[in-house]
Amino acid sequence: MSGRLTLAEVSDAAGRISDIYAAKFGIERDDDWFLLKLQEELGELAQVHLRLSARGRGEATEQQRADEAADLLCQLLLYCRRFGIDPEAAVRRKWLSWLEPAA
Repeated sequence: MSGRLTLAEVSDAAGRISDIYAAKFGIERDDDWFLLKLQEELGELAQVHLRLSARGRGEATEQQRADEAADLLCQLLLYCRRFGIDPEAAVRRKWLSWLEPAA
């Protein structure tokens, strides 16, 4: 995949990759797995963030921050797929409505 991706394309690709990963490592993905994996990825992003701001042990790179942010984003999209959440519709309703003129 090259060029700009839509959220739907990223979500579809993440779903396929997650299926491959789960099959390869024998992971059973129940409802809790999707939430806990999301929390794990947020923790990894926080760890890199703290390292980059000299508040964590060891070194980190901006590439690691970007990689962990990508992991978190894809895991969030997987969570949304699991629970039937349309992330685009949710963002429009919850966030973008702030940009609409007040009635």
